Amino acid sequence: MSLAEHLREFRKRLILAAAGIAVGMVVGWYLYTPVFEALQRPILEAAERDGANIEVNFAGIATALDMQLKMSLVLGIVVSAPWWLYQLWAFVAPGLHQRERRYTFAFLGAAIPLFFGGVAFGAWVFPRATSVLTGFTPEGAANYLDAQMFMTFAMRLVLAFGLAFVFPVVMVALTWVGLVPARTWARGWRWAIMLIFIAAAILTPTPDAVTMLFMAGPMVALYFVAVGISRLRERAVARRPRTDVTA
Repeated sequence: MSLAEHLREFRKRLILAAAGIAVGMVVGWYLYTPVFEALQRPILEAAERDGANIEVNFAGIATALDMQLKMSLVLGIVVSAPWWLYQLWAFVAPGLHQRERRYTFAFLGAAIPLFFGGVAFGAWVFPRATSVLTGFTPEGAANYLDAQMFMTFAMRLVLAFGLAFVFPVVMVALTWVGLVPARTWARGWRWAIMLIFIAAAILTPTPDAVTMLFMAGPMVALYFVAVGISRLRERAVARRPRTDVTA
């Protein structure tokens, strides 16, 4: 494909991904109330447990509407994940050999569960991180959480975990199609760990070390799992006859 064709293909996949997210936003609009109640629950439980005055504060006449629109967008991204992950692979697929394109189902079969697994793990971390952070509120003091910051914290945390869990699949895919050898991932493990911790510090919406470790730990483990799978792939290819190497 020429550069112009690549750009047209990128625009096409981007439009299709955006259309899928827009449809997901409609679903997210109706899921907003139960999701917000679930996010607010750890705040209410912490206030009741610690006897503190902790609550989410909507400081503005349009804040509630703005929050519902933003939450609908995030929920739309989560709901439509299978669709935009497929568009990501479909953009890469034209550059692959015909036999390599059959790995589409393997890519999606790994990326989709890992993305939702990351989202679920982020949802598990959120109430625990919230409980730890609000636990520092002094006795007798009030902690009015700004709705904008509170919802941004929740949305960034969940999405960051989902995207972080997909990265190892990208690693394996690059080795699978022969673009990055497994030894490159293995030799760069020290740099990888450092970059993972830097990325976790940037992606997590709060500066506390607890949330960063919750993200960095699974990412490091998944990195080494991806390295192991990449090595197994290369060994399997090396044992095949030369005529079947591209299979």
